[in-house]
Amino acid sequence: MSLTLVLVVLLVALTFEYINGFHDTANSIATVVATKMLRPLQAVLLAAATNFLGAMWGTAVAKTISSGLIDAGVVAVTPDLIICALLGATVWDLITWWWGLPSSSSHALVGGLCGAALAAAGGNWHAIIWSVPAEHWWLGKGLLNKVILPMAVSPAAGFALGFVIMGLLFALLSFLGGGALGARVQRASRPHVVNALFGKVQIVSSGFMGLSHGMNDAQKTMGIIALALAAATQAGSLDHLPGWLSFLRVESDPNGQFGIATWIKATCAVVMAAGTLAGGWRIIRTLGHKMVKLHPINGVAADAASSSVIITASVLGIPVSTTHNVSAAIMGVGTAKRANAMRWTVVERMVWAWLLTLPVTGVLAYAMVRAVRLLGWGG
Repeated sequence: MSLTLVLVVLLVALTFEYINGFHDTANSIATVVATKMLRPLQAVLLAAATNFLGAMWGTAVAKTISSGLIDAGVVAVTPDLIICALLGATVWDLITWWWGLPSSSSHALVGGLCGAALAAAGGNWHAIIWSVPAEHWWLGKGLLNKVILPMAVSPAAGFALGFVIMGLLFALLSFLGGGALGARVQRASRPHVVNALFGKVQIVSSGFMGLSHGMNDAQKTMGIIALALAAATQAGSLDHLPGWLSFLRVESDPNGQFGIATWIKATCAVVMAAGTLAGGWRIIRTLGHKMVKLHPINGVAADAASSSVIITASVLGIPVSTTHNVSAAIMGVGTAKRANAMRWTVVERMVWAWLLTLPVTGVLAYAMVRAVRLLGWGG
């Protein structure tokens, strides 16, 4: 892998991160914009700052992407493999962004990576690490443990938490609004007072949502960059770099994983923030307006539920979908409000996008790698 190809991989990876910014980071601010507690620019700046902090906090998810899904002993990590994986994910992200559908950039990247690896290995399914058991499934490695099971479990948890938190808040307001506390408390429980109170709380909860997004989503591109640089380092392609470019070398640690340098974290965080500023509003409209009408109290419940699930997954190194979790939490909140408050036709379109993401991006990346190698450009 030449230095030129390394730089091309970095460029494509950061392009994906930028697109991820306007496709997925919108999730972290959709509720606070929808409830009009922050203007779009204020919300974007909050998301940018909290995403940056989250991206700099831990590397567990990045290490899963860089060394937990593809078996480097079966398939060589080459520039065309990584570029095709990223392009497959990017194409799907752009399609779903154009339709305003909150699909998962995380699963798009995983699908692209697995499809590209399968093609590069000549159809050898052992190129994909399916499952490495551990005492608990969430501590294991591989596609089953780190992607497929969490793909079902995390949205279910987000929905349940959203429903429960919203139900508890309703019960609390009902309790405070009645009984012996009298008219003063009843006045304090009126909708405009509740909105004002939870509006302030929602700014904080939206900040936690941005933090959780940075901890999970920003780390995925970090993992791809670390994977490419580690492969180039191991192949000796970066042995003769001038001193000022020595930071590009990435060595594996004693556990066979790759270190994630601070400059990789910071670069990905900044690029993702720039993407958020550029065009996240299509996704915000779907999550914040089309699915269910949100008030500040609903936004707080949705943010608390989704950020709790995402931060837990990030600590465990599980690359979950921010999109799925935010959407599921909003569904849970909307159902707690009342089931017919949800616009289920919008939900149905979103679910189809969720289900199709892994196979479609896998097929796209597979076809790209095969085409590139038939033309004699890769390998």
